[in-house]
Amino acid sequence: MSEKWDVLSTPGHLVSIAARGFARLSEARLRPLGFGVGHLPVLVALRDGRAHTQRDLALFARVEQPPMAQMLARMERDGLIRRTPDPDDGRSSRIALTETTLSRIPEAVAALYQGNRDALDGFTDTEAAQLVVLLARLITNLDQITSVEK
Repeated sequence: MSEKWDVLSTPGHLVSIAARGFARLSEARLRPLGFGVGHLPVLVALRDGRAHTQRDLALFARVEQPPMAQMLARMERDGLIRRTPDPDDGRSSRIALTETTLSRIPEAVAALYQGNRDALDGFTDTEAAQLVVLLARLITNLDQITSVEK
């Protein structure tokens, strides 16, 4: 790649702008349902049984424990999750989605998929699939670089 690129035309900058655009779109569509973009990893992990504790959720979402604790406190306050004592570890809680949250997830998923379709307007199915493949490779590369540089 040429180093003569305008820094505002680099993949990193353009991906960042696209990510912020997707976040704004998703926030606007999720807000009426009582969700935020930051809730998505928690909702997915709990719904699919991939995580049940704050520690598991932080690992799944790739965030540190303190921000996860703050988000879970807000989600509990807003009635999105409930905590129960962990029978295997008295210091820990098991976290689950409330019935209200579970009932809203299908509409949230539909809103997110529609947002993606809207954002990819004019892309062919092949182009959209290729974009997903390329972004997944980019994320893998970035994960490898950042894990080495820690």
